[in-house]
Amino acid sequence: MSRNFLLAVMLGAIPLFAAPADFNGRWNITVANEPRNRAWWLEVNGAGTPPMKVRFVGAPGGQMDVIPEMRIEGAQLVWTFERAYAGKGSKSRGVYRARVEGGRLIGHFQVDGRDGSRLDFSGKRAPEIADRNDGQWRAGKPVDLFNGKDLSGWQSRFSGRPIQWRVASGLLKNEEKAADIATTVKFWNFKLQVVFRVGKGSNSGVGLRGRYEVQILEDAGRPLDTHSNGTIYSRMVPAVVASKPAGEWQTFDITLIGREVTVALNGKTVIDHQRIEGLTAMANDANEDLPGPISLQGDHGPVEFKKITITPFLRP
Repeated sequence: MSRNFLLAVMLGAIPLFAAPADFNGRWNITVANEPRNRAWWLEVNGAGTPPMKVRFVGAPGGQMDVIPEMRIEGAQLVWTFERAYAGKGSKSRGVYRARVEGGRLIGHFQVDGRDGSRLDFSGKRAPEIADRNDGQWRAGKPVDLFNGKDLSGWQSRFSGRPIQWRVASGLLKNEEKAADIATTVKFWNFKLQVVFRVGKGSNSGVGLRGRYEVQILEDAGRPLDTHSNGTIYSRMVPAVVASKPAGEWQTFDITLIGREVTVALNGKTVIDHQRIEGLTAMANDANEDLPGPISLQGDHGPVEFKKITITPFLRP
């Protein structure tokens, strides 16, 4: 270590350890060897103070979790909570440790007492996205993402896994526990129309830019919550009831400009010009400020699509 570096540390020009406040903010997290190929999201407020609050989207589930146990240990932020990390069954204690290094969040996760469960991750601060739905965006030419004949333009979202979807009678259908699929072309701002139907007790989702999930759920007659049909998964509650019963065709009309999203379900506006705070469970790319694909979730039960059309918005 050079004398100049030591002098800079002593003078405070280069801090040896991150201050607790350096953890504050929103982080988009890339995870090495994440079992479901997902990106995570973390929001920290009040680090180093008694009312420290942490919200998290990540392993093992995908819902928004308010972390019940968190602390600062030296230069590390540590958060812990109990979940069924191995799927259904008894809960285990998961421990997440992270430090700020060179402006990035560097850390790892491990389930207590479970060798081989460690996952290393690296996070960067969530970007500011300036685009707004200000009425100046111009609609481009509509593009049919599903041609009604085959899976041209689609690929498995998981490297090495085959496409477990098929086209029959002009409909796109998933097989049981099918891997998610995504378009090979990426998009930024757009209007998306999706015509779908879902089986009894089933659910699916439409991924926007591969980062934000619009939930598909067979929930006719149920109270509205952050997991309802048409919501941005685990982040928003729909404004009105709009779902149809299982087996009936339903339509999404989704507008996404920057972080601002509007969702109409079956002609009723359920999400109206709301800003998406960050990644959801279907996210597999942490680079929020770049174009991304449209993706379809296939491992939560039967779902069919008969129309998927996107209209890109052109810059004013």
